[in-house]
Amino acid sequence: MLNWALIFLVIALIAGLLGFTSIAGAAIGIAKILFVVFLVLFLVSTLMHLVRGRRV
Repeated sequence: MLNWALIFLVIALIAGLLGFTSIAGAAIGIAKILFVVFLVLFLVSTLMHLVRGRRV
């Protein structure tokens, strides 16, 4: 998921450099949403790992 966020960020940067501001704005919005979703899933995964602990 982080990969998709980075791809949309690169698309937004390229579109912004070429002057396609509406496409750049949409791509940045998608990249932000995907990054937040990735961050939440990462935090939940880390929390679950800490709660369950290691099994021997």
